[in-house]
Amino acid sequence: MRGKDYAKTTLRIVLLLVALFSYVTIKADYMEPVHFTTKLVMTGDHEGQIEFSGTIDKGWHVYSTELGASGPISATFNSIKMDGVETVEKLTYKGKEISSFDDMFGMKLRYFKDNVTFIQKLKFTKEEYNITCYLEYGACNDEMCMPPTQVTFLRQGKIDQNTNTLHNVAKEEDVTIVPAKQPLDSTLQGMDTIGRKETDSTRKEVSDTTNRQEADTLSTGRSNNLWKPVISELNEFDNKDIEGSLLYVFLGGLAGGFLALLTPCVWPIIPMTISFFLKRNKDRRKAIRDATTYGLSIVVIYVVLGLAISLLFGASALNALSTNAIFNIFLCLLLIVFAASFFGAFEIVLPSSWGNKVNEKSESTSGLISIFLMAFTLTLVSFSCTGPIIGFLLVAVSTQESILSPTIGMLGFAIALAIPFTIFAMFPSLLKSVPKSGGWMNVVKVVLGFIELAFAFKFLSVADLAYGWHILDRETFLSLWIVIFALLGAYLLGWLKFPHDTSDRKTNVPQFFLALISLAFSVYMIPGLWGAPLKGISAFTPPMNTQDFKLQKVNVEPRFLDFESGMSAAKTEGKPVMIDFTGYGCVNCRKMEAAVWSDATVAGLLNNKYVLISLYVDDKTPLPEPISVKEKGHDRLLRTVGDKWSYLQRVKFGSNTQPFYVLIDSNGMPLNASRSYDEDIAEYIEFLQTGLNNLK
Repeated sequence: MRGKDYAKTTLRIVLLLVALFSYVTIKADYMEPVHFTTKLVMTGDHEGQIEFSGTIDKGWHVYSTELGASGPISATFNSIKMDGVETVEKLTYKGKEISSFDDMFGMKLRYFKDNVTFIQKLKFTKEEYNITCYLEYGACNDEMCMPPTQVTFLRQGKIDQNTNTLHNVAKEEDVTIVPAKQPLDSTLQGMDTIGRKETDSTRKEVSDTTNRQEADTLSTGRSNNLWKPVISELNEFDNKDIEGSLLYVFLGGLAGGFLALLTPCVWPIIPMTISFFLKRNKDRRKAIRDATTYGLSIVVIYVVLGLAISLLFGASALNALSTNAIFNIFLCLLLIVFAASFFGAFEIVLPSSWGNKVNEKSESTSGLISIFLMAFTLTLVSFSCTGPIIGFLLVAVSTQESILSPTIGMLGFAIALAIPFTIFAMFPSLLKSVPKSGGWMNVVKVVLGFIELAFAFKFLSVADLAYGWHILDRETFLSLWIVIFALLGAYLLGWLKFPHDTSDRKTNVPQFFLALISLAFSVYMIPGLWGAPLKGISAFTPPMNTQDFKLQKVNVEPRFLDFESGMSAAKTEGKPVMIDFTGYGCVNCRKMEAAVWSDATVAGLLNNKYVLISLYVDDKTPLPEPISVKEKGHDRLLRTVGDKWSYLQRVKFGSNTQPFYVLIDSNGMPLNASRSYDEDIAEYIEFLQTGLNNLK
């Protein structure tokens, strides 16, 4: 019974490890990457200044002052009430200003990283002063931008004439902003009741926990509740997406494991290992139990490896690495090295002493430890073939938003690797029908080498786009892939040979059909050199905007720039809606429009199947009357049309960054998970198509 106990124990360990870490990390949509503090200081006789000191999160930057109307959001000082004080000169800054040319805006942009202090000089004209003002700024990272964000400064006090010092009688938290007395318009009917500070003692405070009720108030008297929050509904879609992506990760791991079985490092070990177990144990049942435990030990080893990677890096770090230019260059070089190894240039092996020591240890022990050490020996011995496949798998899962992805991928890989050992142990007669190792395994390695070489250029493309080198534009990328897969077809037909191939290698029937597929794939990609969308591989190719020559021109223009008008049209036409929360100064929004919306399929869906509403969160058009709202415990004034759309995005969808795309029906309910900056055209098409399918 000991073997059975070992198997049960090992299985329990696997299930326990997976259970302990069966949670996912979801990227928060509501971002606060810049943190400001304010103060008012005296600098001379009746002179002072307001200082807005900001700490900027890593990866983000805040734009400087006076960038021009055609650029992103500049830092500006805005006064509402300045009694007893007047501004002197323009807004200045203190910090390390970075200047670089931006191709998207066609201008030199200036911005700050890590920290910055914006300074507005003042002159006091009276002994008592009352200041109501705010700093407005814009912030972006490589994937998203913030809407125009305000830092409010409210202060009342007086100057001590003898000491020329300030005596504040009321700070920001004590000052009441007097809002407009009338609601904005019929669109926000009833909105003036949200968080409005009345002057009498009967004012009604709205707490942070009533955001849903607040948004319902926006639609008072309206039957469709278009402003009703749908944050929880969006989260449900996000969770479904994560579950689906983990399934694909698991299936990818299975595929990688089955591929590893066909390599010369693993396949010959199967009959040798099973024979060892059967000879070691005269009792066939005990041999089967030990071989099963051996397979489970393989699963444990690879799952622990996946867990270690998850704990060391986490979902957010892996996702950040997947878009990091330097990291992608490293991956490109690594895959090229792996490809060269598979082509026969050299062998990637771990020090033989490692395997020998583990093997000696396994022979000197008994029971579960002995079997586990034998499985560990297999892992070390087969590393030269499994290492490149595992590395490629971990690179692929780095783009997932789940901390479980590496673990699930390794679980699939290990299960595929362990299955043959268990099956052949149960049915040893099957070993007689197993093909013997030989030249066909070299063919498998070379095919994997070509595939890894192709994907090496995919990672180089990420770095090329990040730095704007333009050395791997779409035509160049497609040319390389056409040549790579044409050479793969030539190799499978026997026209091309590598050092480890035998001189009498012939093309068999399976190789012929694989060659046919590879050559046909090369022909399929040729029209892409002239701008064909190539939907089947659009997820891998650089965006269409890097293409110099395109036969087909596409254009996408929003039908509406107003939420209510667009929703009314959608209800009349019976179409779903895509809301594009964007900004005139949003760099990443322009990148998405140029790289993704320029695709013919995406343009067709947006123009014909959806009502496209673009809401500019930095639209400076003044509202007829400012509206006061209470949000997250703070009073905010909605002064412009952009403020209104930004508030809609925060309250209804729980997000405050751009670009932000959300699909809803004519009643305002979501049809799919939201989407932000991601130039993957294939996934964007799937995002739009899923919305149409869910509407039906």
